[in-house]
Amino acid sequence: MQTNNEQISIVAMLQNYTHIAVVGLSPRSDRASYAVAGYLQANGYDIIPINPVYAGQTILQRPVYASLADAQAAGETIEIVDVFRRSEQTPDVARAAVQAGAKVVWLQLGIANEEAAQIAHEAGLEFVEDRCIKIEHARLL
Repeated sequence: MQTNNEQISIVAMLQNYTHIAVVGLSPRSDRASYAVAGYLQANGYDIIPINPVYAGQTILQRPVYASLADAQAAGETIEIVDVFRRSEQTPDVARAAVQAGAKVVWLQLGIANEEAAQIAHEAGLEFVEDRCIKIEHARLL
């Protein structure tokens, strides 16, 4: 159960940051990452697809980048890094998010990692784990 302060913090993130890099975004419409990104895009967020397998292609009419660094180098603004990767892969994603100048590292439902949390917090980033950004947006906004 979320505390009131956690809810306020999540609302602030979703209201203040509109550029969301979706790490692990799949082009398959039956995947959770696609449904979440499509929902966010339909609600006015700028989606930045990150998936090395599909780099150079498009997903949801947006160019796909191999990495957060590639997206940043292409001039993309990255504020929230929404992660659809296995828990053990998230520390590297958190490090990349710090390097890309992100404000938030958000690990999707079922994904949690203490090291990733520590990396984000030590760099001054906000950190959310084991929560779906789509569900939180629909519930709180």
